[in-house]
Amino acid sequence: MRMTMGFMGVFLLIPLCIFFWLQTNKEIQAQSDFQKALDEKVQLNEQTVQQTSFIFDRNGAQISKSEPGMRMHATSEELPQFLKDVTVYSEDRNFYDHIGFDAGAIIRAVVKNLVFTHIEQGGSTITQQLARNLYLTQEKTYNRKMTELFYASEIESQWSKDEILTAYLNIIYYNNGVYGIKAASKYYFQKDLSELSKAELAFLAAIPNNPRKYDPLSNFDQAKERQERLIDLMVTEQKITAEEAAALKAEQITVKPVESNELYPDYTFYVEYELRQLIAHHEGFKDQLVKAKKTSEKAAIDERLDARVQQILKSGVNIHTALDPAMQNQTTAAVRSNLPYNGVEGAAVVIENQTREIVGLSGGKNYQKYNFNRAYQAVRQPGSAIKPLLVYGPYIETFQPYLTQNVNADAYCFQNYCPENYGGVEYGDVSISRAFLLSLNTPAIRMMEETGVEQSFAYLNAFDFNQVGLSDQTLAAAAGGFTYGVSPLELTDAYTSFIDGNYRQSHAIRKVTDFQGNVLYEWPKDYIPVWSGQTTAKMRELLATAARSGTGSPAYLEKPYIGIKTGTTNEYFDYWTVGLTNEYTSGVWVGHDLPQNMQSIELDRPAHLIWKDINR
Repeated sequence: MRMTMGFMGVFLLIPLCIFFWLQTNKEIQAQSDFQKALDEKVQLNEQTVQQTSFIFDRNGAQISKSEPGMRMHATSEELPQFLKDVTVYSEDRNFYDHIGFDAGAIIRAVVKNLVFTHIEQGGSTITQQLARNLYLTQEKTYNRKMTELFYASEIESQWSKDEILTAYLNIIYYNNGVYGIKAASKYYFQKDLSELSKAELAFLAAIPNNPRKYDPLSNFDQAKERQERLIDLMVTEQKITAEEAAALKAEQITVKPVESNELYPDYTFYVEYELRQLIAHHEGFKDQLVKAKKTSEKAAIDERLDARVQQILKSGVNIHTALDPAMQNQTTAAVRSNLPYNGVEGAAVVIENQTREIVGLSGGKNYQKYNFNRAYQAVRQPGSAIKPLLVYGPYIETFQPYLTQNVNADAYCFQNYCPENYGGVEYGDVSISRAFLLSLNTPAIRMMEETGVEQSFAYLNAFDFNQVGLSDQTLAAAAGGFTYGVSPLELTDAYTSFIDGNYRQSHAIRKVTDFQGNVLYEWPKDYIPVWSGQTTAKMRELLATAARSGTGSPAYLEKPYIGIKTGTTNEYFDYWTVGLTNEYTSGVWVGHDLPQNMQSIELDRPAHLIWKDINR
């Protein structure tokens, strides 16, 4: 009987043991899954702190940044020891002893919170605050606090205390859109961390505890009071003497916040566009786009390129440009002041001859950043402004005629194409110089016909005309008739070939560097020979004659050299003035965003006047 009962007991225990084994294994597996999920979520080795990128002018002055706030990263070596001490003793005095959370601080916080109906005190360590900022939200709930503990523990297992403190000081908020101590130093004092005094460091260390309350701009006195408490704390912790503390508290704190206004929006918007082109050039995206045949392929490449650009900007780079503030102001003022007409817009580009750099750019008479930038986004018919590049340059390069050589300026018809000179006037035989001076159409078409349409267009291949294609290769192009057209930047850029016969695409960006000064990207500096010395000299002579006594004369200035070509499209939709001095190549376009007849303002010569004001 006893043996039978024993067997029955063993038999009954087997399923119970199996049940306990299954439940235990399930719990172990749950813990394992949780740890695996936690490990996957908290990948500190791959964690990078987002930083702000900056745009600088040719003199090194900051003119823009990549986002409304400011983020900059400092290495552990850049962080002063005094700052680290103030931060640890004021925020988490047991930082070097705990494992991510401070049990005593948590108990004290729980006891205090029992008095209130919501969480008043968190008892968070530096590691918990880091976890919250990297992975969680600022929501004040017990569930979030519990999750925060797990994350903090995992961070402590992966990083050293110094790495945690460095990350914390790089990510905490200093109000006014400023994140990290390095950005705070730049924003509030316009100094590098290494230039800050201990008094200034303590002042900045006072802010993160309650960024709004201790905002240096709106609550300076409260921030100063907390700074002095932190200095006293350093005396208590025997990090400084009482005498040194008195001197630090007496030191004058002068806050000089960085101007938040966006400077030169016309130019900086173009710089952001050019950065995308620069990255595409260096990292192979441009070649991929050229080779892609399907629209879906191009869209996918564009998406990857956009993601890469954002990755670069968030990594924190310095974009050094050729912007000349004086020329930029002169350019935008010239466009704004010479276009009082309702709905009439304009754009202008100024390129420095010696460097081939864009030094000034206007995207419209009252341009706001991220609006339509007419300087590089408006594609319009060029009218006669294209003739030097497409007609006269190729013709002279091919035949090397004297400029006194005659060409027929009477009526011309080819099949159904019968262009006319301005006003329908027939001039008979005129010299090449006079045909250029008066910007006659029929001589230009005859010259292009003699050179050959295909050969004439071959010269345009050297330049950066994105919307010019095979469909444009007709005689009508000699008078400026294109399927789509060109942008003011493209046309002005091509005119730089008349500086010395060579061409290199003009750019606003000189180089892109990281915060250590290492060059990440810059444009190639090779030139392409386009025109021979003889052709260049003759073209410069033609442009100079047109500036003195031809269609460009309303824009004429007394300069060692000045050469101008103008353009007016059919129905007076567009006015162009493009030309060179010894210092600059400048281009101006005037028109409506949706083409409208502007004959009523033709005699005002708005494009001429803008060009003249730019080059005074």
